[in-house]
Amino acid sequence: RGRMAARRAQRGSSNLFSMFEQSQIQEFKEAFSCIDQNRDGVITKADLKETYSQLGKTNVTDEELEEMLKEGKGPINFTVFLTLFGEKLNGTDPEESILNAFKLFDPAGTGTVNKDEFKQLLLTQADKFSPEEVEQMFAVTPIDVSGNIDYKSLCYIITHGDEKE
Repeated sequence: RGRMAARRAQRGSSNLFSMFEQSQIQEFKEAFSCIDQNRDGVITKADLKETYSQLGKTNVTDEELEEMLKEGKGPINFTVFLTLFGEKLNGTDPEESILNAFKLFDPAGTGTVNKDEFKQLLLTQADKFSPEEVEQMFAVTPIDVSGNIDYKSLCYIITHGDEKE
């Protein structure tokens, strides 16, 4: 019985690694190591809190962090981390995930983010965009006369394509 469970677990994790290309797995490893602040191989509440802090979001509550950790149903090592992303990419609406990411930059809940501030983030944070990539993105981005991006419309364009195409 123990062998059967071990084989099932091994099969489950090997299926997981076949879901992603090697380059994607490498990117997930890099993301995991960025979040695993103390480099112990497990993402903890302290790791998440520090990661959010480095991204400029200091008002995340312990309850929010605990909710994130609960998704792992136990310690979040790299395999669990990859599993969570596999489930998210295959099991939920990606538009909602993108929308939630934009909401981090919209604490007032206006549905918009400032174009210039967002451009600065794209050029300087995480997987930095080149100036050309930013301009390509802004070419299809709904921007109002005040210079604000309607990120709800942008999320729709990202997930469903531009109406013009």
